[in-house]
Amino acid sequence: MTDGTRPDGSLADIPPRAGRDAVVIGGGLAGVTAALALADAGVRVTLIEGRPRLGGLAFSFQRGDLTVDNGQHVYLRCCTAYRWFLDRIEGTALAPLQDRLDVPVVDVDKPEGRRLGRLRRDALPVPLHLGRSLATYPHLSLAERAKVGRAALALKGLDLADPTLDTQDFGSWLTAHGQSARAVEALWDLVGVATLNAVAGDASLGLAAMVFKTGLLSDPGAADIGWARVPLGELHDRLARKALDTAGVRTEVRTRVTSISSDENGRWSVQVPGETLEADAVVLAVAQREAYDLLPGGALDAPEQLLEIGTAPILNVHVVYDRKVLITPFLTALGSPLQWVFDRTDASGLKDGQYLAVSQSAAQDEIDEPVATLRERYLPELERLLPGARGARVQDFFVTRERTATFAPTPGVGRLRPGARTKASGLYLAGAWTATGWPATMESAVRSGVSAAEAALSALGRPRPSHLFDVEEAA
Repeated sequence: MTDGTRPDGSLADIPPRAGRDAVVIGGGLAGVTAALALADAGVRVTLIEGRPRLGGLAFSFQRGDLTVDNGQHVYLRCCTAYRWFLDRIEGTALAPLQDRLDVPVVDVDKPEGRRLGRLRRDALPVPLHLGRSLATYPHLSLAERAKVGRAALALKGLDLADPTLDTQDFGSWLTAHGQSARAVEALWDLVGVATLNAVAGDASLGLAAMVFKTGLLSDPGAADIGWARVPLGELHDRLARKALDTAGVRTEVRTRVTSISSDENGRWSVQVPGETLEADAVVLAVAQREAYDLLPGGALDAPEQLLEIGTAPILNVHVVYDRKVLITPFLTALGSPLQWVFDRTDASGLKDGQYLAVSQSAAQDEIDEPVATLRERYLPELERLLPGARGARVQDFFVTRERTATFAPTPGVGRLRPGARTKASGLYLAGAWTATGWPATMESAVRSGVSAAEAALSALGRPRPSHLFDVEEAA
């Protein structure tokens, strides 16, 4: 063994090297990112994950012959940190971006032949890149389209550094800027629910403004959509683990941390069943409630605020048909409880028929509904949306539920989100729920991992890896 670990694979008895040892607790995107960044700077890292796999809440599992993602995850061209992560694990080619934003939007309440609208961009500077699409968008009246344009310009003028934005809700702001209920449904919530996991009335204006300013009003290509053409486990588990191994990170799954503590010399002890890990730095990259349970006294001024950060669920409906019923890679629906529908046939390994994944964000009212009830609700809706489904046979129907998929982006949540540094020297926080400035996305998770690693490297006196994504840490 060249890394100083014991041949029997145990976690103990690793000789300490001052300023060179770190433990990362949590193997989601935040933890993997932190571990890679620390290892790239020459720190010896042990990554601990309680699940049998890496990837956090963006993972895959087997269902018979199918490889199924727990839910459909996408990213945008403006998600520069997640794009760096894909490049770092050599997965960029497996999760390509659209050449140009193009979202089919189907209104099922309209007669067939007049249902389809598209949100797409032209190769023009902001905001002209969306001008033609908005001018011809059939799901809004001419007057509504004009008011949308004026609201977008007002949104562009907001200062994201203004803390008062976090105290207001996005829905009230939209109403005050002339947006009709139809405009909210057919445009603002179409984008906002998928990115924020909340309807406009429940979302912080600060987070909503960040999403729309960054995604739609910063760069012409910022909102181009990317998604994995392979199972998420191929990226976030297999390739991530390969990158960690290559970087010299010791990765332990199925291992639960029971406590963390520091001694009078500032060294940290991380307790797992039967073992104690010693480290100069610890990155706690777990969900906020688990972080609260593990934080030592005095690490945060008001640790109870972590428990005030609410959570929001996402429901995913999975349907396998005996034939092809959706001809586009994805679409989104109006006039229906359906939100976004993706074709996951090739990625899942299905050989015959078609496998659709329906992603339902802000699913508080449905997350605990029985499968039979959801089947009765969603199969007829898919038939309304997709004429080809009406004569197709359903070969499989199942649901996946993430009851705490994201933190709830409610007004006031910004003041509750801690930064990477704690008051305990050598202890750092990471996770999409920390103060990244982004909603709970894969982008936010990666940014948090970078921030935590940079804070740790600074304290350890270690050089920052030259290729590490450049992120400005939130206060």
